[in-house]
Parts: sequence; structure tokens; C-alpha cells
Amino acid sequence: MIKVTVCIGSSCHIKGSRQVVEELQRLVGENGLKDKVELGGTFCMGRCKDGVCVTVDDEFFSVSPETTEEFFRSEVLARVS
Repeated sequence: MIKVTVCIGSSCHIKGSRQVVEELQRLVGENGLKDKVELGGTFCMGRCKDGVCVTVDDEFFSVSPETTEEFFRSEVLARVS
């Protein structure tokens, strides 16, 4: 199981964390990965300037609503395959 955690703290929220979460939920569902990818949320990761902060199995990434699909393909799908 791959664990993807999205920061939903105030700074990341302002930068679009809700849209990132919704897009990740859609992509996980579309790709039939609900049993392979665990999506979670957390409050501040301490890297507000880098937001939206996302970790995949504790590896840090900076994602925006515009880069979510590319991030999903390169970092999540690649680990499942």
C-alpha cells in the first residue's frame, strides 16, 4: 500500500490543497487503485513556502492543482506498476 499524505494546513489550503486532494481522489478511482493507494491529510508539515506539501511514503513533494496529474503519473502510478 502506497501512502500519499496531503497537507491541509492554512498555507497549503490557500495554495489549493483541496483541489489537489480532489484530483488525487479522482485519479486513484479512475485507475482502480483504491486498494493500493491510501490517501490521507495532515496539518502543517513545516514547509509552508513549498506548498502544497505532499508526501509519498514519507518522500516530500511540492504539488499544485495544475501539476497534480503529472505528479500522480510520475510518483504514484510509477510505484504501483
